[in-house]
Amino acid sequence: MDTLAQLGAGFANALTPINLLWALGGTFIGTAIGVLPGLGPALTIALLLPITFKVSATGAFILFAGIYYGAMYGGSTTSILLNTPGESATIVTAMEGNRMAKRGRAGAALCTAAIGSFVAGTIGTLGITFVAPVVVDLALSFGPADYFSLMILAFVTVSAVLGNSAVRGLTSLFFGIWLGLIGIDNQTGQARFAFDLFVLLDGINVIVVAVGLFAVGETLYLVSRYRAGKDEVIPVKDSLWMTREDWSRSWKPWLRGTALGFPIGALPAGGAEIPTFLSYFVEKKLSRKPEEFGQGAIEGVAGPEAANNASAAGVLIPMLTLGLPTSATAAIMLSAFQSYSINPGPLLFQNQPELVWTLIASLYVGNVMLLVLNLPLVGLWVRILAIPAPLLYAGILVFATVGTYGISNSVVDLVLLYAIGAIGVVMRKYDFPTAPVIIGMILGPMAEQSLRQAMTISQGDISVLVTRPISLTLLVLAVLALFGPMLWRILRRTA
Repeated sequence: MDTLAQLGAGFANALTPINLLWALGGTFIGTAIGVLPGLGPALTIALLLPITFKVSATGAFILFAGIYYGAMYGGSTTSILLNTPGESATIVTAMEGNRMAKRGRAGAALCTAAIGSFVAGTIGTLGITFVAPVVVDLALSFGPADYFSLMILAFVTVSAVLGNSAVRGLTSLFFGIWLGLIGIDNQTGQARFAFDLFVLLDGINVIVVAVGLFAVGETLYLVSRYRAGKDEVIPVKDSLWMTREDWSRSWKPWLRGTALGFPIGALPAGGAEIPTFLSYFVEKKLSRKPEEFGQGAIEGVAGPEAANNASAAGVLIPMLTLGLPTSATAAIMLSAFQSYSINPGPLLFQNQPELVWTLIASLYVGNVMLLVLNLPLVGLWVRILAIPAPLLYAGILVFATVGTYGISNSVVDLVLLYAIGAIGVVMRKYDFPTAPVIIGMILGPMAEQSLRQAMTISQGDISVLVTRPISLTLLVLAVLALFGPMLWRILRRTA
């Protein structure tokens, strides 16, 4: 009952005119960004971090959450009409959705994607509402040693999942940890990795790194791969509604996709890629018309799109309750929390209940807005695809430069912005994931602080990490996550 009362108070705040405008702005921008190929919510939120720096925390996070959910919706439009997935999570949608569009059924594909996203997003938000408080109660029993082990698990799983290689992922992670440790050590007062440069004593602002990697670096990488000519956009000629048969073939995949996406997204090693592919194979196995898969089966759009949006909701649970980002977008949002001097974790629900429950309530509101925005305005989203890429890339760089300079009016930040952007280009070229850099930069100092607290309590006894049951369990899971895939490949070769 307490949860429902707090959610009611959250709705009272979320339905105020100013917060409704933030939600509408976020969902509209997010959908537009999702439609544009090559961009994504992580880049957009990173770009807006400096601009929204002086906005109220509640308004900013309603905006960011709307962008996150909106981009999940909008990505299906590009996949279906252009056969160009905006993100890896929409690859499966392109496989069947574009085939449906070529058969003259683009409207039905867009409709099942939008309604499936709404169903999954709403159920996923219900999951946040009722599961998050349970996770908070569990997290409050964690000690410093448990938190350190939890962060080790997050480091390993996120680095392994977000990159094609565990070595590359861990390299990016350690680079981020090093960036996070630059500056004055809060405990000893000694300068670390500052190279006798006065400007580095305060450390490097995580917003500068986020914008450098996800806005400047990603844009420069896309520019380097830019090629003349455009892919053909398939026009929407059929009705933007589904037949009775389409409904009967879609509603079960929506529910199954949600059931797969939400729990996997909530795991430290979650994400949207695994549940979308898993949903596709489940629907192919259960379909009464498996011969249509590969030719434009509507179940192959409905299930993966629901799994995609449900996983987006699931990702918010570890971020809000434990302070652990499990995706690039969650890492950027966590850096936004820190820019407002707010630390997500179990105490967030106690210290900032108004912010948390207003944010959760705004997710319900945003889901309704997205359903209204996506289908009637499909013509607008198709026209957005006609924006010349050079103008788009130039605009991103201008916004990134002006926004970063506006944080501190420092030329040094601009130098760091483009230096980190250049590093980001090299990382993308050689397939080093960029998200672990932000995760390492945010969680590295927190892990260090937890380890120091654990050592102080245990009087320097390192065995405290393996004598506490929770800590030992988390460390064992981390070892399995790191070496398990390697051992599995060896065993398969041997067999």
